[in-house]
Amino acid sequence: MTQNALLLVNLGSPASPQVEDVRRYLDQFLMDPYVIDLPWPIRRLLVSLVLRKRPEESAHAYASIWWDEGSPLVVLSRRLQEAVKPFWPHGPVELGMRYGEPSIEKALLRLSQQGITQVTFAPLYPQFADSTTTTAIEEARRVMREHNLKLELKVLPPFYAEPEYRQALVDSVKPYLEQPYDHLLLSFHGLPESHIRKLVKDKSHDLTASSSRGVHEDVMAVCYRSQCLRTAEDFAAGAGLQDGRWSVSFQSRLGRNKWIEPYTEAQLDKLGKQGVKRLLVMCPAFVADCIETLEEIGQRGNEQFRAAGGEELVLVPCLNDQELWARALAKLCERVPQAI
Repeated sequence: MTQNALLLVNLGSPASPQVEDVRRYLDQFLMDPYVIDLPWPIRRLLVSLVLRKRPEESAHAYASIWWDEGSPLVVLSRRLQEAVKPFWPHGPVELGMRYGEPSIEKALLRLSQQGITQVTFAPLYPQFADSTTTTAIEEARRVMREHNLKLELKVLPPFYAEPEYRQALVDSVKPYLEQPYDHLLLSFHGLPESHIRKLVKDKSHDLTASSSRGVHEDVMAVCYRSQCLRTAEDFAAGAGLQDGRWSVSFQSRLGRNKWIEPYTEAQLDKLGKQGVKRLLVMCPAFVADCIETLEEIGQRGNEQFRAAGGEELVLVPCLNDQELWARALAKLCERVPQAI
């Protein structure tokens, strides 16, 4: 019987919070043309400028959230790998990161050496973006081409609207909603508007809309912002949230170009000044806690919210390695369509 391996894929992390490891990681990440979509010479110049100061700043941030076991993202991803195994009887379950270790390349080579011919490739990004989903798929294709691997690759599509994902979010946040709170902020990772504009054929598409309702399916398929809004709306309905007690924002802006709004920093400031005292924040674009959740929201965001008049920011953990998520993820992967 042919085995079907499962390869879980996430973004990645530096090998350590040391400056040189962070510099090496940032160089690999920022030089990806799907992340900074500029011609190579301009991208190289820009990244070289960023690498003058950013590695030291980022190393400090990584050090503040680093665990004894290693990078939280990598540790939690490995735990998820183990948690999924009981629900995936079809073959081995591997883990690969787009940048850093464990790499997609080494994972695919291991599977090929084991005689595996079918791989379900699962980018752990609920919403679609070239800078996450596409670059991971292209890296897998590069590895298969350069090593002449005879693998049938089936890819998990974005699962932002899948009921299993929505229910996992709802179930994971229930204990926090049972406690008194004033507002729930759903903070998604941000994206340059230009990354969406180049994919959306409808040039009249509104990137400031407050709802995903009415968005044509062709636009929805490639518009990261609309997919985030759809996730938020489905989650709010499933959790029974009242209008006015939740909102959406976008974090992690890098550079001076216009990114999708509203920005999380601005929203934290606004909510604090409006009298919100106990704020819940969840980050549904991330399935595992990482520097963007633990440091950007849990530390800097907390300080900013308090400075604006808030009293307590409660960071809701990502789905991480919860059994309800491991089970849901396996179900999603079982429904993956034909190989690419």
